[in-house]
Amino acid sequence: MSSIFQRISEELSIQPQQVSAAVGLLDEGATVPFISRYRKEVTGGLDDSQMRNLEERLRYLREMEDRRAAILKSIEEQGKLTPELAADINAADTKNRLEDLYLPYKKKRRTKGQIAIEAGLEPLADALLNDPNLAPEVEAANYIDADKGVADIKAALDGAKYILMERFSEDANLISQLRGYLWDFGKLSSRMNEGKEQEGEKFRDYFEHDEPLQQVPSHRALAMFRGRNEGMLNLSIIVGDADEQANAKTAIHPCEVMVAKHWNIEDQDRAADKWLREVVRWTWRIKLYTHLETDLMGQLRESAEEEAIKVFSNNLKDLLLAAPAGPKATIGLDPGLRTGVKVAVVDATGKVVDHTAIYPTPPQNKIAESAAVLIKFAEKHKVELIAIGNGTASRETDAFVGEIIKARPDLGLKKVIVNEAGASIYSASEFAAKEFPDLDVTIRGAISIARRLQDPLAELVKIEPKAIGVGQYQHDVSQTQLARSLDVVIEDCVNAVGVDLNTASSPLLTRVSGLSSSQANKIVDYRDAHGAFTKREDLKNIKGFGDKAFEQAAGFLRIMNGDNPLDASAVHPESYSVVEKIVNQHNVPVKNIMGDNQFLKTLDPAQFTDEKFGLPTVTDIISELAKPGRDPRPEFKTAELKEGIEKISDLKPDMILEGTITNVTNFGAFVDVGVHQDGLVHISALSNTFVKDPREVVKAGDIVKVKVMEVDVQRKRIGMSMRLTDKAGEDNRAERGSKPNQGGASAKTQRQQQQKQAPSSTMADLFKNAKVKQGKRL
Repeated sequence: MSSIFQRISEELSIQPQQVSAAVGLLDEGATVPFISRYRKEVTGGLDDSQMRNLEERLRYLREMEDRRAAILKSIEEQGKLTPELAADINAADTKNRLEDLYLPYKKKRRTKGQIAIEAGLEPLADALLNDPNLAPEVEAANYIDADKGVADIKAALDGAKYILMERFSEDANLISQLRGYLWDFGKLSSRMNEGKEQEGEKFRDYFEHDEPLQQVPSHRALAMFRGRNEGMLNLSIIVGDADEQANAKTAIHPCEVMVAKHWNIEDQDRAADKWLREVVRWTWRIKLYTHLETDLMGQLRESAEEEAIKVFSNNLKDLLLAAPAGPKATIGLDPGLRTGVKVAVVDATGKVVDHTAIYPTPPQNKIAESAAVLIKFAEKHKVELIAIGNGTASRETDAFVGEIIKARPDLGLKKVIVNEAGASIYSASEFAAKEFPDLDVTIRGAISIARRLQDPLAELVKIEPKAIGVGQYQHDVSQTQLARSLDVVIEDCVNAVGVDLNTASSPLLTRVSGLSSSQANKIVDYRDAHGAFTKREDLKNIKGFGDKAFEQAAGFLRIMNGDNPLDASAVHPESYSVVEKIVNQHNVPVKNIMGDNQFLKTLDPAQFTDEKFGLPTVTDIISELAKPGRDPRPEFKTAELKEGIEKISDLKPDMILEGTITNVTNFGAFVDVGVHQDGLVHISALSNTFVKDPREVVKAGDIVKVKVMEVDVQRKRIGMSMRLTDKAGEDNRAERGSKPNQGGASAKTQRQQQQKQAPSSTMADLFKNAKVKQGKRL
């Protein structure tokens, strides 16, 4: 355990005692939000990000320690664990290294090499390896034994070859060396499978594509893996030029050189040199290449998946922390054509107070009747906002609502296009059915759209995060890892904002630090039975709600207008005594100092510390009192969509529009300008200066102005730029000051250049650089 703490300390550049303290709290059941906010003295001030990194590395390293112990036990049970091998295993710092060391001892099906050993051919293999001056055929003649399955000289030499092939291919140090070389010098080569030109059109960019393996970006790697999975592409790892290798079947691969060097094999025109050369070639082509290619493809996929999950997590965080419109009566519209527009009215607390369906769009075109319904609802319920889902018929519905707003300015209505991704998932969910058992699923969708405008976080937590649609190849990545990462994001966002104990739904409460789904349901049931909570302490009246759950959750739960003003803040109940010291010393009520920034600035936090509450905690308490229950989310703003631009064919090059960032990827950002198809602003067009990470410039939910650069109606592709001085049809790269795209080059281009020089791989060089060491053993 101490070695794990030391490694995490070095990797994260924090003190070992901080690691030890944080791990201790995690093992006791404390959550990351609770530790990072309320246990700063214990951890030395580790923040949310540091704690999440620590938690992830702790999981990985503990899994590796469990695997290390299992490997040591397995080899020991086989009676093959030497002190040297045990030392190597204990020193292994990655899972790959552990598996490389374990490979020779891993239980596997009976191999040709094992059969040859059983037939007594290992001395022949050792003799030819140790003394290449021996004539293979002469030596093999001594091992012919029909009873052991060695019928002739060829069978004896084949058996010896299989023994050495397995020995060579199971050497951990050699495997590590080859893996590193291929990662450094190898290229991912993608070719179209024969006859797939039409069927695989969407993978056209990868029909003939070579790219340095370690430089393949996440989105391209996942695209190529998808193409392979669908049978459109063939992927391989090459060194040098793919076509040259394909046309020269007898070419010596650089890795064969490395195998020969590692085993001190060289060609001095001795009797066994030709035979040993064949052993090396077979070892590489039959054993090592396939193993390492699979290994490195897995490594590339894993890193690509990690990056894609990171992109999804960042976008989800931005979406969850998008500005809320706030507690305002809102009409939610779920647009449709033939089935009409579903209407739901929710009051300032999100409670449904009215619903119906209207038909202002083709083919019914009941515009007057529909307008009358919305005006009636707006007047009756004092509606301030109209939320319009961005699905089918959204622009037609938007135009219809716009006419009402023009005709009745006295109503003070404001319309907003809302991303409805996942609303249909919520509508058909078990929770929605329980919440609105008597309402049609389409009405539930309109309710979700309205509430999503009021408070995106509170509504989006009800939806499976993968259904929100802000991911990059989200269906191609590890679903377990994706779900874990997204759950972490949701937990952090919910606890960063805080939750109103008296209005929160059970899905929202479930995401609060320390609360399970069962406890969240009990809170709602208790609230329904006893009315609104008046103080946080009332949580302890709920059966099964113990001290630990209260400790972890209380600080993130808010009670507005309750018995104690502090219950509406992020001050934890365990710290109320600190506030009591402050008010007692200055003889003022708690409610009077909350929000009184001028008074609070005069306080010296050090005066109120003790053995339990240190300076970080007291400083945080005073900051919270200055802005009690502060919401970290930005101010609410909306994009003004241009009238008359309702479908992709309405777009023209050089048109300037306002839109909303819907998704940010590693290669750019997607923008909704109201034409039912998001446009792409490539990373090179996000700014006047070079941009390494698009999130440095934009995030999901941002309102931006873009210029239309290119429109492909048939393929439904829109190219945009956030450089409004760019001109469509021109090369604007020089003006941008951004670096040229250094992504994947075509195979033809890459044939002309090699990023790094690979070792010589001629037939002569295969052996000439190696030194013979007699008596070489595994």
